[in-house]
Amino acid sequence: MRNKIEIGKKYIGSGEPVYIIAEIGINHNGSLEIAKKMIDGAVFAGCNAVKFQKRTPELCVPKDQWYIERDTPWGRMTYIDYRYKVEFGLEEYAEIDKHCRDKKIDWFASCWDEEAVDFIEQFDPPVYKMASASLTDSELLLKVKETGKPIMLSTGMSSPDEINAAVSLLNMDELLIAQSTSAYPCNLEELNLLVIRALKQKFPKYPIGYSGHETGLAPTMAAVALGANFIERHITLDRAMWGSDQAASVEIVGLYKLVQNIRDIEKSLGNGVKKVYESEKKVLAKLRRKKSEILI
Repeated sequence: MRNKIEIGKKYIGSGEPVYIIAEIGINHNGSLEIAKKMIDGAVFAGCNAVKFQKRTPELCVPKDQWYIERDTPWGRMTYIDYRYKVEFGLEEYAEIDKHCRDKKIDWFASCWDEEAVDFIEQFDPPVYKMASASLTDSELLLKVKETGKPIMLSTGMSSPDEINAAVSLLNMDELLIAQSTSAYPCNLEELNLLVIRALKQKFPKYPIGYSGHETGLAPTMAAVALGANFIERHITLDRAMWGSDQAASVEIVGLYKLVQNIRDIEKSLGNGVKKVYESEKKVLAKLRRKKSEILI
């Protein structure tokens, strides 16, 4: 039964190290300099990949919201202008692509519309992420499938029936599924980490992961202990920065701690087969009473 998928030069799945993704998203606030610092931070922390979000604003923003004004770090502007302000174009992504190659870290994106898929495809990403908001967008799912790349499907704000329908529609071997709850930040009571086990039972041939939006690190580490094959967390240089995702993000020092703790958890989980270790034998000889000494 297939449950390993190759992403770049790594495998994700049973028996493989947890694949750790630092979600930059739009936390760069349209600054290539900030994006590069985040990439460098993810490399420092030991992540396997960074992920961005790509939208074509005129396709993703409903027309009735285009000219609604809002306050931004660049002053008061319409929502459509703001969406363009935080989108990277060809020049910026070419720099990101080069920077990630130089730093030897994978990068990919969640594309929110079909034109965005065509745009990102020119950089030959190793995988595509489908945001939870896109799980029911059949046309977009099929567009991404046409690239022939693995797909990582996030399941926030989705019912079991909707998840089943998306998996059936894609009908592909190279699929990864992530438990997620789409609240930013998410209450601990709504993380529902045990869904990871349920997804593993429902879809045994697919790697199952966790995309977290909580504050703190403990739930993400618990997801690893529950068997998550890949982990995604939003990252930021400063949680006080402007932006809707910053509060649910992890700063670089916290990201480093998270990665180190995940690697420690991997080592400590073992294989589930009980045995007596060499390190125990001297203690056993010293502390355990012989059978003849046990009172019956």
